[in-house]
Amino acid sequence: MEKTFAIIKPDAVGNGHIGKVLSRIEDEGFRIVAMRMLHLTRGEAEGFYAVHRERPFFGSLTAYMSSGPVVTLVLERDDAIPHWRKTMGATDPGKAEPGTIRKQIGESIERNAVHGSDAPETAAIEIAYFFRGVDQLSDR
Repeated sequence: MEKTFAIIKPDAVGNGHIGKVLSRIEDEGFRIVAMRMLHLTRGEAEGFYAVHRERPFFGSLTAYMSSGPVVTLVLERDDAIPHWRKTMGATDPGKAEPGTIRKQIGESIERNAVHGSDAPETAAIEIAYFFRGVDQLSDR
């Protein structure tokens, strides 16, 4: 079993899509290991996205991610990382495959409904950022 980290972003939360995303997660065979709704401060968003600090979109990204509530999740299943990334779809909803979450409810390349870890190392860092001790939860 592999774990990955996911966020339901402010646009999806604000537009009432939490249930739709959670249903999709379960329909795709993920087990929700941990879940929390919170409103990130600008500093928390900056810390989470620190890897992008030098990128031109850093300011708008962190402002957006701290603009409203988000739902953070730890998901588990075989091949969780690639499966979640395929389920999310391309970063740009306009280029995402039909049936993906971003194609269905994403608004733009920035307001694209969901986030997912891109590698096991990233998942470990992202999970630890929001969920202390989740690595102690046993795999099924």
